[in-house]
Amino acid sequence: MASAAFADMKKQMAEGQGFIAALDQSGGSTPKALGLYGVTEDMYDGEAAMYDEIHQMRTRIITAPDFTKAKVLGAILFERTMRGEVGGKPTALALWEDRGIVPFLKIDKGLEAEANGVQMMKPIPGLEETLKEAAGFGIFGTKERSVINEANAEGIAAVVAQQFEVGKTVLSCGLVPILEPEVNIKSATKAEAEEILKAELAKGLDALDEGQDVMLKLSIPTVDGLYDSLADHPRVVRVVALSGGYSTDEACERLARQPKMIASFSRALAEGLTKQMSDADFNAALGSNIDKIYQASL
Repeated sequence: MASAAFADMKKQMAEGQGFIAALDQSGGSTPKALGLYGVTEDMYDGEAAMYDEIHQMRTRIITAPDFTKAKVLGAILFERTMRGEVGGKPTALALWEDRGIVPFLKIDKGLEAEANGVQMMKPIPGLEETLKEAAGFGIFGTKERSVINEANAEGIAAVVAQQFEVGKTVLSCGLVPILEPEVNIKSATKAEAEEILKAELAKGLDALDEGQDVMLKLSIPTVDGLYDSLADHPRVVRVVALSGGYSTDEACERLARQPKMIASFSRALAEGLTKQMSDADFNAALGSNIDKIYQASL
């Protein structure tokens, strides 16, 4: 990617008003996402047809009138979406050139079984090759997710160490990683886990060299403003929030109390959208969701 485009994307992510759309449901979550979209498993035959349906859904979102940089700063893509096209262009180029939206790629391959109260990322085979391919497509950054289920200091330290290890590989390939150690919103020890996570993240950030800038994607904290100091860290481009299973309204209400977090919502963005809707109804419903999430991110 040309350095000028990269610099423009980084400035938009650091300073822009808006949120990141998560369009990165993968193999396991695709049938569920399609089901919510009104496309049941008896309506397509096989994996290729399933992915075709989800690409059509994402294309409909990306090309909707309100899906522009006026409110949507970035979008996270699944690998197949990156390799696909929207309006005859590779998806990442269509996002940036036609909509002004910064493209990211989901790179994690799912979660290990729980141990020490956390779920680490599974190994990511061929990561450097994928990152080079992503850079060629014009992708700006990546996202990788692990999950914290309880306030286990050893487990949380291991999750954060793995996140930074993968993040450094991403940085070495010229992309900006979004580190996503998600705290389960149903955890009985959520607030305690978040305090431990904050301290571990601060240690990891302090160890980065100048120019090794990252983003953080975190569950909306129990204590309002908990992550403000991380947002102000010189190595952090932006701190974004995941909806984590909250309804759109609850996620937005909680996010509005976090002065230095913006949204990166998936299910909340597509809530109430179905394939059967007319384009006018679809665009109106999506526009309403976009506006709600945008207002909460301000």
